[in-house]
Amino acid sequence: MHDENATPTPDGVTPDGITPDDGATGSPGDGRSRRTVLRTAGLAGAGLGLGAFAGGTAYADAPGAAPAEAADTTAQAPARKGRTMIGVPFQRRSTVRVGIVGLGNRGGSMIDLFLAIPGVRVVALCDPVKEKTAAAAKKVTAAGQPAPATYSKGEDDYENLCKRGDIDFVYVATPWDSHFAICKAAMLNGKHVGVECPLAMRLDELWELVDLSEQTRRHCMQLENCCYGKNEMRVLRMAHAGKFGELLHGAGAYNHDLRGLMFDPDYYEGPWRRLWHTRLRGDLYPNHGFGPVANYMDVNRGDRVTHISSFGTPALGLAEYRRAHMPPGDPSWKETYIESDRTISLVQTAKGRVIRLEHDVSTPHPYSRINSLGGTKGVFEDYPPRIYIEPDHTDDKWADFSKYADFDHWLWKEHANPPGGHGGMDYIMIFRLMQTMQLGLVPDFDVYDAATWTAPVPLSHLSIKAKGAPQAIPDFTRGLWKKARPGMDSPKPQVKPEA
Repeated sequence: MHDENATPTPDGVTPDGITPDDGATGSPGDGRSRRTVLRTAGLAGAGLGLGAFAGGTAYADAPGAAPAEAADTTAQAPARKGRTMIGVPFQRRSTVRVGIVGLGNRGGSMIDLFLAIPGVRVVALCDPVKEKTAAAAKKVTAAGQPAPATYSKGEDDYENLCKRGDIDFVYVATPWDSHFAICKAAMLNGKHVGVECPLAMRLDELWELVDLSEQTRRHCMQLENCCYGKNEMRVLRMAHAGKFGELLHGAGAYNHDLRGLMFDPDYYEGPWRRLWHTRLRGDLYPNHGFGPVANYMDVNRGDRVTHISSFGTPALGLAEYRRAHMPPGDPSWKETYIESDRTISLVQTAKGRVIRLEHDVSTPHPYSRINSLGGTKGVFEDYPPRIYIEPDHTDDKWADFSKYADFDHWLWKEHANPPGGHGGMDYIMIFRLMQTMQLGLVPDFDVYDAATWTAPVPLSHLSIKAKGAPQAIPDFTRGLWKKARPGMDSPKPQVKPEA
C-alpha cells in the first residue's frame, strides 16, 4: 500500500536509482512536435480525440464525428503509480545546467534571461530550424559560456538532448501539440522540465504527466509567467493578509487580438496556432488568467476547483479577417474555423467560490487578462488596476492601487527593474525557478498546478459541445489538496547558493 507520508525519494535519484548524470534513456512518447502538428493539423475541421477523463472523448465538428455529449468526468482518479511530488525539493546545486527546446519567438528571447542569471549554464539547444539554433548558440558564447551542443536533425532531435547526462532542467517553448511528448522524454531521462502553456491538450496526457512526475521524482512545471506579474504578486500577498476578507470570486482571461499575428507567415512557424481554431471550440489558452486567481484562492493548497461550465460565441472573427486581408489562393482559405471568438467559463471550487475565465484572440479588443479578485471586504480589478476595500475606502469609488506598494512581493522589491519582456515577469519567473534549484527548495508550483491550470482546454470544449453542461475537473492531487501548504507567497530565502 502506498504511504502518502513517506519520505520522498531524493531529487537526484529516481525510483530505479538513476541519477541525472547517468544518461538514462526511456521511451520519449509519441514524438509529436511542431513539424507533426503542421502536418497532422492541416486538414481543416479534422476531428481531435481529447481523451476525456473517465473514458469520454470529445471531437471537433467533422463529418462522422462522435455526437456532442457531456463527458462523465465524475469517476475516481486513477490509482497513484508513484509518490506525491507535493513538497519535494530540488537537489541543491551550485550551477543549474539548462537545455532549451524550441527557439522561435518565445524560446529565442527567453534564452537571454537564462544567460543573465549567475550560476546558470545553457548546455544544449534544440530546434528543427538550424538557423535558429545557430543564432541562439552565438548568444551563449557571447555571454562567455562554452559553446552549447545543438540539435537540429529532424523533428524528434529533442530526444537526444534529453538523453544527455549534463542537463538538470529542460525548458520547452514549442508549439502546443509537442509539449506532452517533450515533457515525457525529459522526465524519463531524469530531467526536471518546465513548459510554456498549455501543459498538454488532452486530459489523458495531463494524467500521464502527473503519473510520470511522481514515478520519476522529477518536477514537471507550467512556467506561467503571469503568476509573477507585479500586480498579481501584490494581490496575492494582500489576499493572504486578509485585505479582501473571505474570498468569494475571481476572474482571469486571455483577451488579446492575435488576428494579424496568426495570419503572418513569418511570426509563427507555419500556421500551427491558427489551425487550433479549426479543431477546438473551447478556451485554448486559460493559464494566463487561471494561474494567478488559483494562487489567490490557494487552489490545490486548501481549496480545489471542481467543475467548469463554458459557453462560446459563433466563430466569425478569423474568417472575417481573412476576407479583408488574405489574397485569393492563400492556404488559409481551405480552413474552417470552429473556435469560439469569445469563450466564457465559470469554474466552481470546493469552498463554493467562483472563477470566471475568458478567451478571445479573434476579435478587436485591447489587451486584458482581467485579473480580478473579490471578497467580503472588497475587490481588485486590473486593466487598469483599481481597488476598493473596507475599511480603507467608504465612498463607493475606485481607489489608487499604487498606495498598496508595501504589499509588493520580496522578488519585486529585490528586482525593481528586471530585464526582459512582459514588464519583467519573465525574468522574475526564471530567476525564482533557478533560485529554488540552486538552493534546493520546493518549487513555487508543481505538476498538479500545471495540470489543473490546463484542464479547461479540453473541458471547456466538452462543456460547449454539451450546451454549457458542467464538466468535473479532476483532482490531480488525489485528495492532498485539503492540506494547506506554501505556494508562490513563500518567504525570501535566508541561505545562499553553494560556492
